[in-house]
Amino acid sequence: MTSAVMRHTDMAETEHQNFLAWTSIKQTQVEQVLNQLLPSEQLTPHTLHSAMRYSALGGGKRVRALLCYAAAELCNTALATANAAAAAVELIHAYSLVHDDMPCMDDDDLRRGKPSCHKQYDEATALLVGDSLQTLAFEILSQPGLSNSGTQINMVNILAKASGTSGMAGGQAIDLSAVGKALDQSELEYMHRLKTGALIKAAVLLGAIGGSDAHIAAVSQYAERMGLAFQVVDDILDVEADSTTLGKTAGKDAENNKPTYVSILGLTAAKQHAQQLYQEALVALSPFGDQAKHLRLLADFIMQRSF
Repeated sequence: MTSAVMRHTDMAETEHQNFLAWTSIKQTQVEQVLNQLLPSEQLTPHTLHSAMRYSALGGGKRVRALLCYAAAELCNTALATANAAAAAVELIHAYSLVHDDMPCMDDDDLRRGKPSCHKQYDEATALLVGDSLQTLAFEILSQPGLSNSGTQINMVNILAKASGTSGMAGGQAIDLSAVGKALDQSELEYMHRLKTGALIKAAVLLGAIGGSDAHIAAVSQYAERMGLAFQVVDDILDVEADSTTLGKTAGKDAENNKPTYVSILGLTAAKQHAQQLYQEALVALSPFGDQAKHLRLLADFIMQRSF
């Protein structure tokens, strides 16, 4: 190995270690923010508050929060605004997982390596947990004094669109109606732009709320590509990984006869498609160089979860 190659390897390893340290700091940061904002289980109604904390704390990689913080760094968004945005996105994501796992939806007993909310508590509590986590997210973004009123209205609007029928909920409805049906790639991508991609894009846009038009355009393109790539990787994981790796039941999509990128494209082509989306995301960030380092490294992180 030449000295130049060794230096490049050492630099790459240093960058990787610095990124891991950054992710750990930001994961801890959003966990602390959530811990402060979620109601104490000592407060009535005790069971509901306990179940909210069970579902939202101490689990997951916090990818959406990390994307929010990385975009905030690129765009010099105030820390208080970034914290609120990261927490709000994580609460919406947590609510969606609680509802997705219920018997009327995906019917999964395992989430983040522990019993799903409806298994740990009961179905009625799980329903109310999802409702409560969702409303808390908007309470956080609309708190007085977070930012100027125009910015806060914009933030609420971004998250609302990403969560409703033009985003996550709409995508989930299409997903449920597609069980057992043959979708082509464009139909599948439309579904996942809503179901998975919309909230990932919202996380990036909320973090970038203080940025210029050039910033917003670039991170929007980045988020759209990585939102789809995230789902392609999920579909690959559902085939290749086990329940311990996933933290949820492996093979659930195939069991439920749901269309996936793997079922439509095949495993090899699905991996190639994920790589193409990843490269397009990096191109979108190229004008900003090292300023977009953490967004770029998060794209690497999303891609390296499985292959």
